[in-house]
Amino acid sequence: MEKQKSKKDIVKMLLNKDISIDDEEELINMLVDEPISIDVDKETKTNISFGDRLADRLTMIAGSWGFIIGFSAFLILWIVLNVYFLKDVDPYPFILLNLLLSCIAALQAPIIMMSQNRAAKRDSLRSRNDYRTDLKSELILEELHDKIERIEKNQRQILKYIEDKENMKKDK
Repeated sequence: MEKQKSKKDIVKMLLNKDISIDDEEELINMLVDEPISIDVDKETKTNISFGDRLADRLTMIAGSWGFIIGFSAFLILWIVLNVYFLKDVDPYPFILLNLLLSCIAALQAPIIMMSQNRAAKRDSLRSRNDYRTDLKSELILEELHDKIERIEKNQRQILKYIEDKENMKKDK
């Protein structure tokens, strides 16, 4: 009896529903029939705002080798232009370049954090989904195990019955 109550409690937690089922077999059948997993990527894409899409896109671009190589080329070009050709625009300690880099870093860091927070939420949803699916599978496997044990018990009883009948025939 304690085993059934704990299963019901687990299933209530699993499905987040009020379940008033006394029969354990009905409970397992309900679990089998009702889909429990969700498509996490589809679920997160439906609730995404323009700002979230923009943050994801910028993070994808800023976290690529193309961006690193392109930005390095920009820095080298800036330095070469300002050392040899535009000496009066941004001379050697390159204060304007430092200001530009600081502004880019100040904007880029929060955008990357927004994208990472969304990815963490998506991973958390995926983890909860995996847990629910694993729990459902465990409950179903446990029920199947119980059914197999009942079948084996019935088979032993049938074999015993057949052996008893054969022994009775031999004794006659």
